[in-house]
Amino acid sequence: MFVKRIDSDRVVIGAPAKLNLFLEVLERRPDGYHNINSLFQTVSLFDRMKVTKGTGSGIDLQLIGSSAGIGALDDNLVTKAYRLMAEKFDAVRGIRVELEKNIPIGAGLGGGSSDAAATILACNLLFDLRLSRDQMARMGIRIGADLPFFFGRGQALVSGRGEIVRDIELPTDYWIVLITPSFQVSTAASYAQLDLGLTVAREPFSLPSCRTADELIGSLALAGNDFEANHLVSYPEIRKVRDWLLARRALLARMSGSGPTVFGIYLAAPETEQDNVEGWGDWRLHTVRPITLGTY
Repeated sequence: MFVKRIDSDRVVIGAPAKLNLFLEVLERRPDGYHNINSLFQTVSLFDRMKVTKGTGSGIDLQLIGSSAGIGALDDNLVTKAYRLMAEKFDAVRGIRVELEKNIPIGAGLGGGSSDAAATILACNLLFDLRLSRDQMARMGIRIGADLPFFFGRGQALVSGRGEIVRDIELPTDYWIVLITPSFQVSTAASYAQLDLGLTVAREPFSLPSCRTADELIGSLALAGNDFEANHLVSYPEIRKVRDWLLARRALLARMSGSGPTVFGIYLAAPETEQDNVEGWGDWRLHTVRPITLGTY
């Protein structure tokens, strides 16, 4: 996350989207979740959150821009993250949040988790809680499995249910095109569908050392996304997006998370025009770069 401290009562945070450059779903855990093996990468697409100390208690959340699909304001991840912090720390008082949503919602890009992590960070800064990165990550896992990642460098091998985050250093000199169809895909339903064929334990994919973008893309081609095979059948639009990217010389095209966003990787800046996508409708296209995050 990127933080701009305006004054002691107000912070502005850029909450980035993330991609699953590969994603394996492994065995079911005793707690009902699944272990995963994935490579997470933040990209240069951000929600912008301005958080100001309020005069009372509670959270006043205002959405700016496209808010379709975010759900009830009292039941989203930002509100849940604030309530967790207020319950845990007496010093946390009321806040006012202006959230500019740029990351498509329910798209496999981790926008809700990134916003919730930004809320935890904002409370930590505004109320001088002096929590470490690891302490904030442990708070975050109580809200959602993806949250701990956003307190790291932006490049990590992620395992367990998402709480085991191992920062790594990878090349970032490539381009990514994201295409998000206009529908959402249920993560819970994706896991339920996957369970039908998930009967044999396997050895997780091990990412080799990658010094160049070429090496990284070649290594990623050896892995995949375990949700993709089912979704290519269930959602023909996802196959259409993947094929569109490959036809325009993407070196790799793959679904992120449980979808429906598909990303294509290019070594040079790609030429992409929204009106060239057949049946575009209200699908969204973003050209982004992989990024790393600073410390705070």
